[in-house]
Amino acid sequence: MAELDVVLEHVDKTFPGNTRAVIDFNAEIEHGEFVSMLGPSGCGKTTLLRMIGGLEEVTSGRIFISGKDVTDLPPSQRDTSMMFQSFALFPHRTVFQNVGFSLKMQGIDKSIADRRVWAMLETVGLDQLSSRRPSDLSGGQQQRVALARALISEPTVLLLDEPLGALDYNLRQTMMVELKKIQQDTGITFIMVTHSQQEAMSMADKVIVMSDAMVQQIGSSREIHENPRNRFVAEFIGNNNIFKGVIRSRSGSMVFIEAGEQLYYVRVPEHIRQVPIGQEAHFSVRADLMHTGDNPQMANKIIGRYLATEFLGTLETDVFEVTPGHFIHVEQHRHLSDTTYKVGERETLCFAANSGMLLEETRRPDDRV
Repeated sequence: MAELDVVLEHVDKTFPGNTRAVIDFNAEIEHGEFVSMLGPSGCGKTTLLRMIGGLEEVTSGRIFISGKDVTDLPPSQRDTSMMFQSFALFPHRTVFQNVGFSLKMQGIDKSIADRRVWAMLETVGLDQLSSRRPSDLSGGQQQRVALARALISEPTVLLLDEPLGALDYNLRQTMMVELKKIQQDTGITFIMVTHSQQEAMSMADKVIVMSDAMVQQIGSSREIHENPRNRFVAEFIGNNNIFKGVIRSRSGSMVFIEAGEQLYYVRVPEHIRQVPIGQEAHFSVRADLMHTGDNPQMANKIIGRYLATEFLGTLETDVFEVTPGHFIHVEQHRHLSDTTYKVGERETLCFAANSGMLLEETRRPDDRV
């Protein structure tokens, strides 16, 4: 059985005025995992991170770190360390002094502390810059100093609040790789808050998707990308096309959904037990599973009007409007398609029956506290 570094049981946070910031949060985080809490601003992810670190009180529920109930303990007794978006380095201290500051405050023998600082600087690639001050460093180098300072105490869990948010795009791409490598090298459990889908899906072993103060889905990057549970996750993660209609019948693991004059044949994921006939429902189809042109092997077809093409490296995404305000994205490798559309041109769009997936309704908080 895997060792659990963090367990959260029915954690709630309600601020004055009955503002519910976190509702019934449950999760288990294994030792050495890189976990990302992903969601839009205001969904409760930073509040939750602060509760794990002891910087915010829990309204109800329990938090365990390494099997110990830390719900009511101060930050100093939780064996966690936190790295904020603003690096908050001491401007008058060198890189070496910044990284070793916490060890000095703990009264650790100087020779022992110095060895640990040098080892940590080598881990983050800053041993050649140990005598510099923060003002002499680039943004990425400052980020690594802040990371080294957070890791020097060898915490069970490192909490990261938007750690790459202050960096420009190119530097953020580089630091995503470096941050993951450092996490793997140290073996420390990382819990990161971000609103960036790319950061979460690129670095994390486990992704916790949040919305409206609630967990919407927990799973690996691949699981969430390929099998979103509900409409919110499907819209927030990846490039999914969302359809709406009424369930007319079910046959095994497939359902027929009627939307206007269209009848779609899509699959029901295993976690959905009840499929009420006559109920309005949503389903999603990933953009890379959509096809252009009339394909007789595809169970589902719809006519769209071409609007634009989005280019990203070797990929291109053609955008079509199928009904007023309902846009469909078709993603494919450029070398597989030599079709050039004119704006307004009509095209048949197809997808296989098992490419469409029925969605649960998005979890919403009730009105009670």
